[in-house]
Amino acid sequence: MSNRLLGPLLVLPALLVLLLLFAYPLAYSVVGAFRSDEGVGLANFVKSFELYRRDILFTFLIVGLSTALIALFAIAIGGYLVLGNNPTAVAVLRWLYRWPLFIPFIVAGQLMRTFLAKNGLMNGMLVEAGILTPLQTISLLDWRGIVIAFVWKQTPFVTLLVSGAMASLDRSMFEAARNLGASRLRILVEIIVPQVARTLLVGLILSFVIMLSVLSVPLMINAQTPTMITANMAFRINAYGDYGVANALGVISYVMAGAVAWIYLRYAVAERMDQR
Repeated sequence: MSNRLLGPLLVLPALLVLLLLFAYPLAYSVVGAFRSDEGVGLANFVKSFELYRRDILFTFLIVGLSTALIALFAIAIGGYLVLGNNPTAVAVLRWLYRWPLFIPFIVAGQLMRTFLAKNGLMNGMLVEAGILTPLQTISLLDWRGIVIAFVWKQTPFVTLLVSGAMASLDRSMFEAARNLGASRLRILVEIIVPQVARTLLVGLILSFVIMLSVLSVPLMINAQTPTMITANMAFRINAYGDYGVANALGVISYVMAGAVAWIYLRYAVAERMDQR
């Protein structure tokens, strides 16, 4: 077999999977979003905004807040791994922070449901420690629980990318800044973060898109309205068989993800132009 045929044959299985499991469902949902009993048009989108405009805004705010907190924690953990002076603390942190990487979202949702409930593990520990009384405990099984689950699950992924980028930087810059009297916080914010901003942005965009598509966490943690549009999509299909509105909500989520990707593309193009 010639080398010219070997390359396409090796790529073909992956290409077929991509077409069947991603490209075809995407095209089908986009087309279905514009089809309704009234014919081709925007009826499904109008109905989606009439019924779920609060949920659409809620989804964007929850995922946006979670992304911002993930960025904060990823920078803090990555910065300590690079600049920390305590080898034991650095080793323990490097070992601990990766654990959520291997836990599926559905398991993370169940863990948080058990941990954040009014009679859950967190409140139980606070009561046993004498910090709270049983009457003072509250449930965090609402929007706060969703944010906590998302941040706990996705922070290790972004931290892994960011800490690797930070570790590849020239440490002589850090030592020079320390010799000039700069604190570790100032070195992190003014020297390290600008140089790993592109890697951080990639990790945050991927996390934004992943969180936007999660169904299990809002279903298991937030049993009230408003909720995330993934739960609305499942409800429209399971309760009414309404694929049109579900597809329209899916297209709206595509637009959210596309807007974030567009921001990254603008940043990458501007950075490349500056380098020229």
